[in-house]
Amino acid sequence: MLTVFRDHLGQALFRRVAGPDGPTTRARIHETPGPRWFGPDRPIRTVHGDASMFIGGLSALLLQSLHPLAMAAVAGHSGYRGDPWGRLQRTSTFLAVTTFGTADDARLAVDHVRAIHERIRGATAEGEPYHAADPHLLSWVHAAETDSFLRAHQRYGARPLDPAGQDGYVADTARVAEALGVADPPRDRRELSERLAAHRPELRATAEARAAARFILFQPPLPLAVRPFYGGLAANSVALLPPWARGMLRLPRVPVVEDLAVRPTGRALTRTIRWAMSPRRPSPPT
Repeated sequence: MLTVFRDHLGQALFRRVAGPDGPTTRARIHETPGPRWFGPDRPIRTVHGDASMFIGGLSALLLQSLHPLAMAAVAGHSGYRGDPWGRLQRTSTFLAVTTFGTADDARLAVDHVRAIHERIRGATAEGEPYHAADPHLLSWVHAAETDSFLRAHQRYGARPLDPAGQDGYVADTARVAEALGVADPPRDRRELSERLAAHRPELRATAEARAAARFILFQPPLPLAVRPFYGGLAANSVALLPPWARGMLRLPRVPVVEDLAVRPTGRALTRTIRWAMSPRRPSPPT
C-alpha cells in the first residue's frame, strides 16, 4: 500500500513539473549519449537534482519580481497567471536539459530561450523601456535564481555543499548564464553576494510585484486538497528570502513560528518529495 501511494504521489508531482511529455523528455535528457556541460560530480547536478528546488524555485520568483523591469517583462509576456504550470514546466525542462542533457541539447535550449528574450520588449507603467535580452537585466535574474537555489539547498537539501562545493555551484551556473547572454556572471559566493548588492538600488516592490507575490503565495491554481501541502512550500520560500527582500514585499517575519513550525515543515515536505520522486530500486530476485 505504501509503495502504491509513493508511486501515485511521485507521478503526480512529476506531471506537474514536467508536463504530459515528461517521461519522454526525461529519457531523452538522461539516456541520449554524448558529452555534457557538467560531469556527474559537479555541484550543479547535486543542487538541481534535489527536492529543495521546489522551495528554491518559489523563492526565486519572489526575489526576481523586485526588479521593476524584470517584473514588467514577466507580467506582460510570460502568461504566468493564465498558464502557470506551463511556465513551470518550460523552466524545469530548461534546467534539466542544461544541467543533465547533452552539450548539443543544452546549446539548442539556450538558443531557443535567447530567441524568445530577443523578442520581448516593452515599457513599464512609468514608461521605462525594457528588453529581456539586456545583459544587465539578465544578470539580476541569474543572480537571484542562483542565490535562491543555493540557499534552498543548503537549508533543505539532502546533501548540503561544503564551501568549495558552494563556490563550485556558482561557477557551474555561470557557464549557463554566459551562454544566455549574462556579461561576466559571478563565479563564487563572494562575487554572487557582491552582484546582488550592486542590483539593490534598482529594486522596489511595484504593484505588479506585490500582485505576483499574492498569486504565488495565496492563489495557486490547485485543488483545495493539496493547498496545505503547497502552503508549506510557499511559507518556506518566504522564510528563505533575504530580510531586505521580505521587507520590500511586506512579508513579515515571525521568528518563533518560523523556527518551530515553518522550517521543520519545509524539511518534512522536501523529504517527502525526495522519497516520492526518487527512482525505485528493482526488487531482488526471488
